[in-house]
Amino acid sequence: MNVLSLFDGISCGMVALERVGIPVETYYASEIDEYAMKISKKNYPNIIQLGDIRNITEEVLDSIMPIDIIIGGSPCQDLSNYKYDRGEVSGLNGEKSGLFYEYIRILKYVKPKYFLLENVASMENKWKDMMSEIIGIEPIMINSSLVCAAERKRLYWTNISNVSQPTDKGIVLNDIVIDSSEVPDKYWYTKYPVTIHDGDVKVKATIHLNGHRQSKEVYGLNHKCNTLLCDGNGGNLVKKILQNGKVRKLLPLEYERLQTLPDFYTNCVSDSRRYTAIGNGWTVDVIAHILSFIPKEDLK
Repeated sequence: MNVLSLFDGISCGMVALERVGIPVETYYASEIDEYAMKISKKNYPNIIQLGDIRNITEEVLDSIMPIDIIIGGSPCQDLSNYKYDRGEVSGLNGEKSGLFYEYIRILKYVKPKYFLLENVASMENKWKDMMSEIIGIEPIMINSSLVCAAERKRLYWTNISNVSQPTDKGIVLNDIVIDSSEVPDKYWYTKYPVTIHDGDVKVKATIHLNGHRQSKEVYGLNHKCNTLLCDGNGGNLVKKILQNGKVRKLLPLEYERLQTLPDFYTNCVSDSRRYTAIGNGWTVDVIAHILSFIPKEDLK
């Protein structure tokens, strides 16, 4: 298949195609973040980068067609109800989330056999309804927690038929974390007071840090963590766990596992860049699940 991945990030779509056994002849990617592209190139040097989606003209599209499938997750920053520092201009009127219209522009021109668009499930209904009307199809909501140890509710608009919910694998944090003896000192919190909570609750402790509520949450290993934030930047918003009575950040390796990426997939950039790139990415096993519904006769 010839694939056009818009807002490609770290090419989680390519990992998913590979995982489900879909042969890819050419994979074109539109991305502008240099660190995301560095990660993609490390893992898939043959990916053809097209640059900013706004600069993909009809002439460019004519030069790469035919395209069998267009995939992508348009920016969610102006749509998500969890974006606590969002400005007055929001939704599809926002500078970032308004790039949804660029996806639609290209989709209508290329007319691929299949398409997949992803965005946050926390958006207001008016935006979801508007997107559905423009696309001409209703989305399916899938929570990544079915296939990994993190909550991540996302909407998926696709013309791939009969997509159902993935089987719940029952994965919790304890299934993806490494042994505490192997964790470098820099990931442990030792200078901040911690309150341990009684009972078998998801948030097992609270660390006394300044900032957003999610910077204070410390998760128990028998539970799942909340959604990875794409603006973690390696700081206090990186998810924390209680392990052997002490609090630490999850490692970038463990973030990769939360998104069902291969181990060390992002290890060509700094920790802070890894956290951000992974948080911006897709849960690979969810995308692979959706793509698995493409009929076998269309994969030739």
